[in-house]
Amino acid sequence: MCLAIPMKIKKINGRSADCEAGGLTQSIRVDFLEDARPGDYVMVHAGFAIQKMTEAEALENLKLLEDIRHAL
Repeated sequence: MCLAIPMKIKKINGRSADCEAGGLTQSIRVDFLEDARPGDYVMVHAGFAIQKMTEAEALENLKLLEDIRHAL
């Protein structure tokens, strides 16, 4: 099963970006997004931002993942 995680872009350097979610910082690639900017929320899969999302969408997704984690 594949899982993509919503993350917030903190800094962009070329086609790489530092993102944050839940206190975790990860370096990802933004090759698939033409207009990624710091502050954007993106869906991250396998180290790549695959789509932009609104803050509301990202927070809702993160809450659902947290709810699942607590249910296990």
